[in-house]
Amino acid sequence: MKIRVLSVGKKHDPWVEPGIVRFLERLRPPFVAEINIIPGSSREGDSARAEESERLLKRLKQDDFVILLDERGNNLSSPELAALLQGQGDRQVVITIGGAFGVTPELRERADVVWSLSRLVFPHQLVRLILAEQLYRAQEITRGGQYHHE
Repeated sequence: MKIRVLSVGKKHDPWVEPGIVRFLERLRPPFVAEINIIPGSSREGDSARAEESERLLKRLKQDDFVILLDERGNNLSSPELAALLQGQGDRQVVITIGGAFGVTPELRERADVVWSLSRLVFPHQLVRLILAEQLYRAQEITRGGQYHHE
């Protein structure tokens, strides 16, 4: 299962890059992930939301399984995330992270799952690090590794 992360924002800051790389490098087939950074809009508000959402939508294929990260989404436990990802088989999983102004209703409707890491709002840099760790954790849960304890 290939997991593609589409994140609006700037590239990884030096303080977060090693952590993201550490977790992504630990992934083993069938878990393979890549993070693609989509530049943010120079606009603000609704205009930025529309422009960034359109950029994200253009990168989605019809048969992609799309997970939208949004603080208003549903909370998933780590085992629930592992089961969700495992349940996609060979289907392309795309995790989308909108910009500072959120996403359009069109992008929200395109998502198969709207997932919240927390009701708190985090900076994109931190979200990518948390996401990389959770993907590694999902892999370890799936393969019965010792990383996750219940």
